[in-house]
Amino acid sequence: MSENHHTAPGPDASDPGPAMDAIGRPLTVADVLALPVLAAGQPQVVTGTARLDRPVRWVHITELTDPASFLKGGELVLTTGMPLPEEPAGVRRYVDELADIGAAALVIELVRRYHRPPDALVHACRARGLPLVTLAKDVNFLEVTQVVHAFILGNQAEVMRRTQRVHEAFTALTLRGAGPEDVVRAAAEMSGHTVVLENLVHQALVCEPSGDTVEAALTDWEQRSRATPPADHTTVSGPEGWLVAPVEYQGERWGRVAMLPSPLGPASPSALGRFRPEDVTVLERTAMAFTIARLTHPTPWERTAHRGVLRDLVEQRHRSPADAEAQVAALGLPTRDARFIAVLADVRPEEDTAKAEELLSEELRKKGTQALVGLLGPTRLGVLLSLRADQPWRPVVEHLGRTALELVPGTTVSVGSEATGLPAVARSFREATRVAEATEPGRPLPPGRSYHERSDIGLRRLLFALREDPRIQDYAERRLGRLADHDTRHGTDLLTTLRHYLDAAGNKTVAARSGGLSRETVYQRLRTIERILDCDLESGEERTELHVALTALDVLRVGQA
Repeated sequence: MSENHHTAPGPDASDPGPAMDAIGRPLTVADVLALPVLAAGQPQVVTGTARLDRPVRWVHITELTDPASFLKGGELVLTTGMPLPEEPAGVRRYVDELADIGAAALVIELVRRYHRPPDALVHACRARGLPLVTLAKDVNFLEVTQVVHAFILGNQAEVMRRTQRVHEAFTALTLRGAGPEDVVRAAAEMSGHTVVLENLVHQALVCEPSGDTVEAALTDWEQRSRATPPADHTTVSGPEGWLVAPVEYQGERWGRVAMLPSPLGPASPSALGRFRPEDVTVLERTAMAFTIARLTHPTPWERTAHRGVLRDLVEQRHRSPADAEAQVAALGLPTRDARFIAVLADVRPEEDTAKAEELLSEELRKKGTQALVGLLGPTRLGVLLSLRADQPWRPVVEHLGRTALELVPGTTVSVGSEATGLPAVARSFREATRVAEATEPGRPLPPGRSYHERSDIGLRRLLFALREDPRIQDYAERRLGRLADHDTRHGTDLLTTLRHYLDAAGNKTVAARSGGLSRETVYQRLRTIERILDCDLESGEERTELHVALTALDVLRVGQA
């Protein structure tokens, strides 16, 4: 249907229609035209069909030639057409004044003076983008104003109630010391919009999607955020029409919070219409809550964000790989054409782990190492390294390991295998965890290396990792318990003799030399050991079993130390 003959939708006369859906948000021109009181006049939109989303602040009835002098903007102007000038220049001036003051629309009744809209009026309204609506039947303008104003006043009262609830909710959040994640989650729930907290370098620290995915919200975040100009107050900004508010701490700006509109296409001059008045209140209170939260949560929120993302990756809590990639990239870690390495740094219990996290993160940043660093446990730091496709990982991990050892002596660094994509990062962290579990405290590093990796795990380290398994403990006790008991009761040292013999691969001469004993003494002790353990030490299989049991006993004693 052409713009000149667009019939406004009209519901059943007994039904308030779509305008009821406008409660709690600004009433629009389309909402008013759908009201039964106006729909009875068979309204047709002649110009400005695309602008029917303009908010209506008030309804004004006029039969004056200069109605704009009584308007403030946002009014739906009702007229019978009686005062319209005859000459085209006068009509243009009439329309220009309405458009300049910001009238929402002009509604003309085609009953008394006109039976079709004057061409001059149509041309003038189209030229200024002013919606022009005609009514084919007589309408009680006074009743229109009463109904519309009742809706507007009802909306204002509802907005006030909702705003009060917003203030009460944020006051409760502040009183209980809510952190940034809690604040963002509450803002998203109250507004129904996606809310994102970012720092000054456009890294998304916290994102709570609403009716959307993390991927849709954060993809190309830095680029989109930089295209959204900063503002000193809460306002709609940028090509996507974000509602943004600055966030300050101790008098200085350190970031901003953004509320993303529903995906309705590019922003327009009326982009604020996508947000309700209480959404603005929500965002302003969110920014204020962040300022207060910084006082009760002094840990830099960038570090908190790194911790959260690392834990999500380790525990595979992301809804999809695309969500994970968008969130990691939004924190500034390269993800495209990148490979990843998981590294664990275990500090000694007496060390300040949070301080170690801060120092390591800062040193890696200074060196230009692309990484996320965060606490994964009371004494454990997790590091996710992002490497170029052609970049060898060993030099990077070696630098990281040496840096950790210099900053916090006694730190144990363990590394997993390469991951070609974020979905495989959890596996790399699991491998690094197994390496860390298999590393005995104080165990020397391999020559020329500052870290431990999977290839370092031999029999002793494997048994050390499994030392809490009752089956390992049972095996060691079944094979060697009687010998240990004999040494305890008789003050002998047969376990040591057995150790020398097994270490010498069954060579009695070497075993005697290792223990500082004569060959005859070693022979005698070995026969005693065979009798107590009911075994044959000439059997290679039994010697292997005893060697495993003895190694297990050693690591069990280390674990008890």
